[in-house]
Amino acid sequence: MRLLFALLMLAASTPALAGEPVRDCPLATAPLGIEAPLSDVLMHPGGPAALEAAAPDLVSGFTKNFGGGGLPPGFANILTPGVLLEARADGAALKPALAAALAALPITDAFALARCARYDHDRPALPARDKRRQVLVFEKINGFRDNPSVEAARARLSAIAATRGWQIVFTDRGGVMNPEDLARFDLVVWNNVSGDALTVPQRAAFRAYIEHGGGFAGIHGSGGDPRWFWDWYVDTLIGARFIGHPGRPQFQTATVRITDRRSGIGSGIADHWPLLEEWYSFDRNPVDGGAVAVATIDEADYQQIGYRGESLSMGYHPIAWRKFVGAKGAKGIAGRAFYTAIGHRPENYDNPQAAALLANGLAWAMGPKGKTKHD
Repeated sequence: MRLLFALLMLAASTPALAGEPVRDCPLATAPLGIEAPLSDVLMHPGGPAALEAAAPDLVSGFTKNFGGGGLPPGFANILTPGVLLEARADGAALKPALAAALAALPITDAFALARCARYDHDRPALPARDKRRQVLVFEKINGFRDNPSVEAARARLSAIAATRGWQIVFTDRGGVMNPEDLARFDLVVWNNVSGDALTVPQRAAFRAYIEHGGGFAGIHGSGGDPRWFWDWYVDTLIGARFIGHPGRPQFQTATVRITDRRSGIGSGIADHWPLLEEWYSFDRNPVDGGAVAVATIDEADYQQIGYRGESLSMGYHPIAWRKFVGAKGAKGIAGRAFYTAIGHRPENYDNPQAAALLANGLAWAMGPKGKTKHD
């Protein structure tokens, strides 16, 4: 009841009705710049010319599907001109002129509406709730979509729910992020969600859900965008920002080690095992921000070299972790967040150790019935 009450207090920020154009996306009226989504720059009437004048050939080779239009899925929704400048020897010198040229572009009502077209207010029809624990799987992907990963994760999540006796609901509609719908779920799983997906009221509803005791689990791509446009999600909920994965080669075998037995997430899992995967690296150790490393990988096993030859070494390298989010006072109920970077290769959802890690992580994030404090 406390969670439901807290969420319903947000009702005043309810978004527009489904079917109406979306106008309340986070960047609707924000000025353009080198850290704006590349898709926004490309869809602006003056954007391509500004790019070409200030940074010639910066987007050469982009197809419309890869880099234009702004509608999902699109890799340009998770890139910025700044990302592309980082790959050029003259990038630093070009930044000031390009930043000024983009900032000078007018933000019209028509352009703001176009920027918001990849979001939605569509509230899905949810199946009737039964007495089982409730799991929502969110699959709205506006950035990079790897269908094999998404589909393999969906199959594994369905199998876990069947085994554990949970009722599971899948949706790719952002409109589900409203106080009333979220209040029924014990856990919200983001299945390889890439790209900014929620409007301002949807962000507020989801954040309140987590901070007042809700559960979150993020899988692989849900923490793997090159650029983020929601600081709370990446810095607080996930707890670290993706900086890259190896490109020489992309998939390598490393030893996964279970480092947390206290929570139960490591239950039934071997102390260590080899896994072939696309290994993410992050800008910080999430443990420094209050997370508990559940599993790590041994960097001595593989080459931590990115596509541009950059080092991706972290030293101590968590690959799955858990944390509490948003405790409200001494008796407050903290939200629970679990993230695993394992999950690019579809085969890994059927790997017994990785599958058990995911299942146990979901169960921890869901928390026990009637939870009242950290445990």
